[in-house]
Amino acid sequence: MKFTSVTLLFPGQGSQYVGMGRALEGKKSFNLLPFADKVLGYSLSKIMLEGPEDQLALTENTQPAIVSYSLALFNELTEFLKDKSIPIEACLGHSVGEYAALVACGAISTEDAIKAVHHRGKFMQQAVPVGKGKMIALLKVPEGTVLKACEAASNKEERVMAANFNEPNQIVISGHSEAALRVVKWLEENYESPFRSVELKVSAPFHSSLMKPAKDKLQDFFQNISFTSNKLPYIANIDSKKYPVETPGEVIQNNLINQVQGSVLWTQSMQKIPETSLCIEVGPGKVLTGLGRKINRSLKVVPLDTEDAFSKLEELLS
Repeated sequence: MKFTSVTLLFPGQGSQYVGMGRALEGKKSFNLLPFADKVLGYSLSKIMLEGPEDQLALTENTQPAIVSYSLALFNELTEFLKDKSIPIEACLGHSVGEYAALVACGAISTEDAIKAVHHRGKFMQQAVPVGKGKMIALLKVPEGTVLKACEAASNKEERVMAANFNEPNQIVISGHSEAALRVVKWLEENYESPFRSVELKVSAPFHSSLMKPAKDKLQDFFQNISFTSNKLPYIANIDSKKYPVETPGEVIQNNLINQVQGSVLWTQSMQKIPETSLCIEVGPGKVLTGLGRKINRSLKVVPLDTEDAFSKLEELLS
């Protein structure tokens, strides 16, 4: 197939690993790591390159680490795409990856994005006491059944909701611990087909109503951040809508504020991408590449975090 454009996908939390960024040492794009250190006032790059893993896993470190490495890779990619004269169809990012996507779109500066996600991570961590919330991945349960189970398991005191629509056979629920466990019990009693539930090792119930305190703090923090209209189209997590060029900065800002406690509509977002657009995963790992294949097998997704990524792109786009 001849690809007429590329679509850039930026990964979110869970894709990080100790050593990410090492492959860029000696390249101009590596300079983004010490730049992130300067922005944050501590050595994030040392945690990224050397660990320890438990420090990298702290949400306030994980989020800027993923965004910084993703943007370093994006800088490498930009030069390549310029030489090819191939247009970018759209940018989208999974959860915190949306910030990197918006830097790529020209709606927020690299410095502001790194600052914002560091604080976002802190706010999300502080929003809920440890143990009060859970996130559970449900595999092979239809969307309608998941929503019904969440409604049945929620009450005025304890709520649970669908947080991530990762691919048609994987929906993550998030909320109060007891309510999340009631969803699994309800499915065991009311859903006849085989399914799996996997509790995620996360520090808080992200993308649920329990994140309201984080949403409010982020809204206040955004008074210090400058948002401008986008120079490239982007697809937002909160509504899976493709926002055209020159969408006002206030609209983009509100999408990010609502995203903190809203669902990540990844399946629905990926379904907006034309099959003539080559998808490039710009960030650590290959999580989004795997999800892309499950959402639409006709979409071609190439992860950039591999040794031969650019030679593969050369081959596909020549």
